[in-house]
Parts: sequence; structure tokens; C-alpha cells
Amino acid sequence: MKVLAYVSIFILGAISLFFHGIASRTKPQVASGNDPSFLRFQKSYFKVYFLALFSDWLQGPYLYKLYSHYGFEHSQIAFLYVVGFAASGLLGTITGSIADHFGRKKTCVAYTVLSSVCCLTKMSSNFYILVFGRVMGGISTSMLFSCFEAWYVHEHVEARGFPSEWVPVTLSKSTFWGGVLAMVAGIVANGTAEWAGLGPLSPFLLALAPLAISGAMVILTWPENVGQSKMLGSETSSVIEVFGSLTKFCMEGLRCIWSREVIFLLGLIQSLFESVMYTFVFLWTPVLEPGHPPLGVVFSCFMLCMMIGSSLYSILIARGYSSQQILAVAVGLAMGCITWCVIASGPRSSFAAFLLLEIAVGLYYPSTGHLRSHLLPEEVRANVTNWFRVPMNFLTCGGLLWLCGDNASPQIAFGASSFLLLFSFVLSARLIQKCNHKSSIQDTALSSTSAV
Repeated sequence: MKVLAYVSIFILGAISLFFHGIASRTKPQVASGNDPSFLRFQKSYFKVYFLALFSDWLQGPYLYKLYSHYGFEHSQIAFLYVVGFAASGLLGTITGSIADHFGRKKTCVAYTVLSSVCCLTKMSSNFYILVFGRVMGGISTSMLFSCFEAWYVHEHVEARGFPSEWVPVTLSKSTFWGGVLAMVAGIVANGTAEWAGLGPLSPFLLALAPLAISGAMVILTWPENVGQSKMLGSETSSVIEVFGSLTKFCMEGLRCIWSREVIFLLGLIQSLFESVMYTFVFLWTPVLEPGHPPLGVVFSCFMLCMMIGSSLYSILIARGYSSQQILAVAVGLAMGCITWCVIASGPRSSFAAFLLLEIAVGLYYPSTGHLRSHLLPEEVRANVTNWFRVPMNFLTCGGLLWLCGDNASPQIAFGASSFLLLFSFVLSARLIQKCNHKSSIQDTALSSTSAV
């Protein structure tokens, strides 16, 4: 298994460079690359976001291993994972409302603080301190995957007036270079865990540095932007009034989801897909561990596959495929991979399926990001994005709680995940139909206006 992992990383690296070369020559990437002001803006976003993302990737490969190193049982580790997802579902929702009102910049700084606290708790082997750390980690994860994107889309479209068709260029690059960083993070985490004296704790301590730099850069270089600031009102003074206004604002995001079918469909697809993805995050280490793989290298292989998927997204978009069509492909590919894991006979077979699953993830992220940028109202963007994560977190919690049982089988978990992806695939087909219908109505209206 160790030799397979090292061979795979070189082959996948060559494939990812090949597809990235093709993607970089597509029309949208060439057009955006010829605008110096856009490139400066894009780089200002990437510098901050990639540091924040790098710190998150550093913590990924050795989280399960660290808990195991401290002597916790499989069921206890599953419970710790559940705490993180539950915190994200219960408490993370309000972070979107806070970001939309009080400012996305402030919330991004808050992410670096909470994530740093989460890393510091890993220094203790006390179960309750680790539970507290998972709560901080769950909230900060909600911030990472909603507030940064909300800040960028507002600045791109509203504040600076760049073409909206350049948004997927940034999202695709973000997924690709995020994969590069994740690959580097996996190797660095593997090296520090094996060579440093702190073992699996070392990646978490190392993550503190990029978090501090990212927070400082947000404070010094980013302008503030907000969403629906009028909802809360400047006259709000007491804690009760603030809480009541935030609750009302949260409900605005929920009403937005229920009132528009395309947003509801996108949210449900995202929840189902990501619940499977996070269940996989918990399962991949124990499934592959019988083969004694180098975990950091395996993690880097996964990230290379995600980079391949992001490059394929850019190529498919340039060839006329829509983001909703690519999303359906991603869901279908993931469903096939997870179904294969049900009947996989060993770590090597599972590893091959996991690689294809990560390609699907690479297609999924820019697809959903682009759809969110087009479908979600600006004033409640972060709010709605975090509402999408609520059912995902509770589905993941349910799966992990079941995995706490002594008789729990990964194959049954994969089977349930396959069913969720089948449902998601059906919803993806419905989303394509609704988006095509919406586009045809807009085209008809435009033609009528031109005729007049």
C-alpha cells in the first residue's frame, strides 16, 4: 500500500498538470488573465483564503490519528466528530447572519481566532477539552466555507463590477490551487508527524502560523462588506434586541430557500452530497489503515484528484456545459464510487474508488460555488449558505452516531451514502430542468424587449 501511494502521487501529479494546462487556455481564463486590476483583486483574495485553507488542510490527515494516539476508542472518536458537525449545524447557522449584517471581513477574522483555539485544544488529551475544541472547529468551519466566498462574490460583482462570468474562473482556480495546498499540507503533515517529536499533534501546532498571518492580512488589506444591514437597524441596543433581530434575519434566509425551488434544490443537493463527503472523511483512515498507508501521502493523492476535477470543470464550462450539468456528473460519479466501496474487497480497491470520488469533489465545488453566486440573493448570501449546511451536519451526525456502535460496518455506511447520492442525482436532474426553464423565460423576455 505504501508503494502504491507513492507511485499514485507522481502519476496523479502529471495528470493534474496536463489538465491544468488545457484549462488555463480556455476563453474565460484568458480574458480574465488580461485584466491587471482583476488579477490584483483575485490575488488579494487568494493570499488570504489560501492561508486559511492551508491551516484547515494541515489538520485533516491526522485528526483521527491524534484521537487514537490519545487512547480513545473508535466510538469515542466518532462522538468527537459528531460534536463538530452538530456545533456547525446548531451554532454555525447564525454565523452567516452575523457576517451578512456585521461584516464578512470581521467574521473572517473571527474564523482565524476560533480555528486557532481549536488547534490549541489538541494539546490536551482531556476528552472534555477536546469536545470544546470540536465545538470551536465546527463553528469556524461554517465561517470558512461561507463567509470568505460571500466576501469575494460581493467584491467581485457589487463593489468592483467585474463580469459575473469570471466568478467561476476564480472558483475553479480556488479549487485547483486549494488542492495544491492540500497536497503540500498532506506531505508537510506527514513529515512533521513522523519526524518531529510531537507526533500527530505537530500539524495542529503548525496550523497556527498560517492562521495568524491570514487574520492579519484580512485586517490590513480587505475592505468590509455587508449584506442586508438594514434588517437589524442601527438603533438595536440590548442583547435581547440583537438576538431577536438576528433570529429574524436567520428566518429571512430560510424563507428565501423555501420560496424559490432552484435554491431549495441546490441546498438539498449540497446537503446530501456533503454529508456523504464528510462521512467519507471519517471513514477513509480506518478503511485504508489495514494496508498501513502513509496517511499524509494518501491525503495528497486525494487532493491531486480534486485538482484534476477542478481543471475538468473549467474545460467543460469552456465547451458550453452548464454548472448544473457538471454538478449532475459530479454526483453521478460520486454515487458510482461509493457504490463500488460497498463491494470493495480490500484497501487497494477502496483506494482506487476514493481517488475517483475526489475527482467528483473537484467537479462539485466550483459547480455549486458558481450556482450559489448566480442564484442566492446578495443580501442573505452567507445566511443562506450556512442554512444549506444544517441538514448536511445532521445527516453526518446521524451516520457517525450509528458508526459509534460496535457492530457498525463501513460497507453499510457506504450503502446508505450511495442511496443519498442517488436521491441527490435525481434532484440534480430536476435542477437542470428548472434552470433551463428559467433561462428560456429570460431569453423570451429579452427577445420581446428587443422586438419592441
